[in-house]
Amino acid sequence: MNKIVVALIAAAMISSCAKKLDLYPQNDLTPETTYATADGYKNVLAKVYGGLATTGNTGPAGSSDIQGLDEGSQSPFIRGFFNCQELPTDEAVVAWNDQTIKDFHNLKWSSADPFLLGMYARPIYNITISNEYLREATDDKLASRGIEGAEADDIKKSRAEVRFLRAFNYWVMMDLFGKSTFITEDDAIGTDLPAEIGRADLFTYIESELLAIDADLAPAKTIEYGRVDQAAAWALLARMYLNAKTYSGADRYADALNYAQKVISSGYTLRPGYAKLFMADNDKQKDEFIFAVNCDGLKTQSYGNTTFFAHAAAGDDASSKYGVNGGWYGYRTTSAFANLFADKTGATDQRALFSNLGNETISDISNFGQGVQVRKYVNLRSDGQPTSDVQRNFADIDFPVFRLSEMYLVYAECFLRGGGGDKATALEYLNKIRFRAYGESYGPGDVGRLTDFDLQTILDERARELYWEGHRRTDLIRYGLLTSNTYLWPWKGGVASGTGVDSKYNIFPVPATNLTANPNLTQNDGY
Repeated sequence: MNKIVVALIAAAMISSCAKKLDLYPQNDLTPETTYATADGYKNVLAKVYGGLATTGNTGPAGSSDIQGLDEGSQSPFIRGFFNCQELPTDEAVVAWNDQTIKDFHNLKWSSADPFLLGMYARPIYNITISNEYLREATDDKLASRGIEGAEADDIKKSRAEVRFLRAFNYWVMMDLFGKSTFITEDDAIGTDLPAEIGRADLFTYIESELLAIDADLAPAKTIEYGRVDQAAAWALLARMYLNAKTYSGADRYADALNYAQKVISSGYTLRPGYAKLFMADNDKQKDEFIFAVNCDGLKTQSYGNTTFFAHAAAGDDASSKYGVNGGWYGYRTTSAFANLFADKTGATDQRALFSNLGNETISDISNFGQGVQVRKYVNLRSDGQPTSDVQRNFADIDFPVFRLSEMYLVYAECFLRGGGGDKATALEYLNKIRFRAYGESYGPGDVGRLTDFDLQTILDERARELYWEGHRRTDLIRYGLLTSNTYLWPWKGGVASGTGVDSKYNIFPVPATNLTANPNLTQNDGY
């Protein structure tokens, strides 16, 4: 990132809550110098996008966006989001004893958790820099700086992208914490402490933002890879509406189906070879990706983006199977998840990207040799060419936020839940996913072809198709399975055979540090 982007942080850190929490680094740049030229705006726009992939302005460490937290493990977006969405479920366990990391799979975290402090701070930081960009990208500000013509038009168009990214970060807050510190570009800097917004109101706000920017976003598949367009907004709406009963108390399945179909009809296609979607040259799969966070081993170096996936899941096989220069011996999955695949070797359903299948039983969470290894994200190119970081410290794997197959699954589930559509279309969409999964066929004896389906079929298919992409916790909550005794997996609730836990763990607590800094915030029930 260009050094000029640090000026954005300088403006952001002026806010009262930022000063109290000491979350932002100090520097002497100002908006007047940062936004003096069109190139300055481009650099800041890159920073707004980059907040999902990077943690600061000096590679993997140094000049951190968020002070006081570990830059590699606690302040990154992708790594933090994964810990919140996957570790509390059957899809992931971790061997490490780093501070409170095991509390996630044990479903016993508290408001003092440092990883949750980072996960609360990261979206709010991203929202804050988005607000600053929007304040500085008005017609009046552009005119006052002599930016006009095509350059001004490009900046005006980018406002819709930034509003989407802000809405996406607010969706993360809504999903994880059920409420959020609430700030927009209309809030004066450095005056009152930010207000709080509850889940239902936040749902309404995000929805209104996504609908408002629809006409201003680029048509689907017309913008450069890695930037957002209309289809990204539709995909987020589909995901939100699918979970609307959790978020707002009222189901919106018909709306979810409608927006999923809008994405499906936009020209995206499933790419052959499931494993290629998660390799170092997965930008070649962009016809399936509706929005992906670009990760590059040279340009977006971080220990908290997809670099984390490749290293943390690897052991002695780091070089040969994961394409990185060393394993971190950390994350793997449980036998309960692996058992969702009829053939865990991947010989038939090729999405079963597993190893260590002879040691599936976990008697000791801290023993990386126990449990099923996941080889989903690998820093190897499908064309056999070297990755950008020849030292293989940092990965080139882009993180898919929205893929076409998710929209197929949303349509099918919403059909079953009374959202309209028709069964033949839903079945067609499900079988498209399974046709790719079984190697552009349905496997021996058509074993992969579905002739009927129910809600359990959808949940299991979502697990097989979308695992380790940040969906499982939200899915299990929607089905009433995350905290209940209805579905158990190894070490759920800290018990080897699994146990139900308090329903308060369906949502994360607001970090105690934030509550102390801002009396406008309130805690979630039970914490």
